[in-house]
This record gives sequence, C-alpha cells and structure tokens, in this order.
Amino acid sequence: MTGYAWAAGAAVLGTLAGLAMAPRFDPVNIAMVYLLAVVVIALRCSRGAAVAASVLCIVAFNYFFVPPVRSFAVNDAQHLLTFAIMLAVALVISHLVSSVRRQATAQAALAVEAETERVRSALLASISHDLRTPLAVISGAASSLAERGEQLAPAERQALAGSVFRQARDMADVMGNVLQMTRLENGAIVPQRDWGSLAEIAGSALERVAGRLAGHRLMVELPGDLPLVRVDPILVEQALGNLLENAARHTPPGTLVRLRAAVRGGELVVSVEDFGPGLQPEDFKRLFAKFHRGAAEGAAGGVGLGLAICSAIVRLHGGRIWAEQLPGGGSAFRFTLPLEAPPQPPAAET
Repeated sequence: MTGYAWAAGAAVLGTLAGLAMAPRFDPVNIAMVYLLAVVVIALRCSRGAAVAASVLCIVAFNYFFVPPVRSFAVNDAQHLLTFAIMLAVALVISHLVSSVRRQATAQAALAVEAETERVRSALLASISHDLRTPLAVISGAASSLAERGEQLAPAERQALAGSVFRQARDMADVMGNVLQMTRLENGAIVPQRDWGSLAEIAGSALERVAGRLAGHRLMVELPGDLPLVRVDPILVEQALGNLLENAARHTPPGTLVRLRAAVRGGELVVSVEDFGPGLQPEDFKRLFAKFHRGAAEGAAGGVGLGLAICSAIVRLHGGRIWAEQLPGGGSAFRFTLPLEAPPQPPAAET
C-alpha cells in the first residue's frame, strides 16, 4: 500500500507543478512532468504502483490540461499517444527494475553461499589443524601409559598424564570457542548486565589464565577509584581472558604482559599490552576476523576465534575494540565499556 500512496502523491505533485507551469508552458511540456513522476515511481516502487501512477497521471493530465479542460473528453488523438507512452514507460521501467532486483537478490544469495562455504572450509581446516597435534600427543601418551605404564618411573607417568590433560584442555578450548562464536552470531547470548567492579572481573580472568601466564612477567595497573561498570561479568571476563591468553600465546616466555584500565571521555578503556615481536602490518586488516591467524603466529596454535569472540562481546556491550603498535615494540589490545550513572543507595530511614 505504501507504493500506491507514493503513486497518488506523485500524481498530485505533478498536477501542482503543472498548474504552476500552465500560464507559460505548453501541455506537452507539462506532460514531461507527469512522465518524470511515473519514471520515479517505476524506479522506486512495484510494477503495480508504477501502473497506478501512470493511470493517475494520465487522468490528471487529461482533466486539467488537455482541451477541453475540466473534462475527460479527448479531442486530439495525439494526446492518446502521450497517454500510451506514459503507460509503456511505466511498464518497461518497472520490468527493468524488477529484473535488476532479481539479479541483485540472486547475486547476494550467491555471495552468502560463497561466504558460508568459505567459513565452513576455514572452520574445518582450522579445527583439523588444531586438533591433529593434540590428538597425536594424547594418543602417544595414552599408548605409553597403557603398554608400559608400570615400568615407567613415577615422574615419567606424571609427565605423560600431564601432557594428556593439557592437550585435552586445548581441544576443549578449541571446541568451546567454536560453539561460543556460533551462539554469539546467532544472537543466542543476551548479556545479563549487573553492576560490578572491573578489578573483580580482571581477578577472575587472571585466575582462569594463570597457567598460560605462568612463564610471563605480569603487571596489573588498575586504579582503586575506577567506577563500577554495568556489564555481563562472565562475558567480559571471557573477553579479557582471551586477550590475556592471546598475549601469552604469541610472546616468548619471560615477556612482560601488562593489564591496565583508565577512564577516558565517559568510557572505561581496558588495555592488554605485551612487549613481544608485535603485529605485522597485514594483521591489522583482519585482526578481529573469524579464523584469522597473525602472520607471525607460527605454531602457536588456536583456531583463530579468540579475538573474534572478544570483538563480538565488546559490541554486545556497546563498546569498541582495536589494536595498536606500541612505540617501543610490542602491541596493545584495547576495548571500551560505556559508563553509566551508578544507582543511588536508598536513603537512610530517620
């Protein structure tokens, strides 16, 4: 119905413009105004609306501008040709527009299908790559324990069992990231916001990745006067943990990893900085894309979803995330969380 309303409006506007032109222009020039209105409606609306616009414009032009005016009689056969041209233009243009729209829809569907296939292929390649090594390690360690576990020294048995545990944990992390990314993209995760302290969230994240950061030097700079934030603490903890784990994974042991936060312009800016080899220029283009691995990652592992999950979580909270090259070497990953006025405590009873 909106298209037909636009058709009626176009006929009214054409009539008003024609009435303004009538004292100085011939009816054939006024017919061009109606033709323009028909073309606009045919380009923007459906075929039915275009036909309706042409019929309304023909009727209005005939009634107001074709002698005898204020009558639907047509004394000159030339005007019938004008009417036919208006209708033909509406039909031809609407047909062309419909064809273009169908082609655009088909191309969009092909693009979506191609992107889906690309993501599927990247997912299979990434998962197969990141599961092959843990499975080989688990298989070898379990075989050794099963075949000659009693002959091994306690330290060797403990080392083999520890390798099984670590590799199984890595596999679980890979599958967990895939499932989490799927839920975030499908809108299945809704932030459960509550007021909380960033220091407490950071403490939980640091505890979760303590094993990964064990070989690094850690510096935490969180001022005691940071305001409370209204966020989903579990999601923000995961995003922060992913950034810390990313810094630990892609920097040599002994490298300094620094966690900082500050208030800037009504936002809380959280930074995870490392002083490793830094990012390559080509990494900045697709750093937070799914299945993207940095050019310098090598065999560091990871399915390439950690930073994409961080980006999705930060966007859910209305924040921004980006990466910077540090002047002295290394890289910084920063994200923002919007600040809101905290709730006022209830007034004390007198």
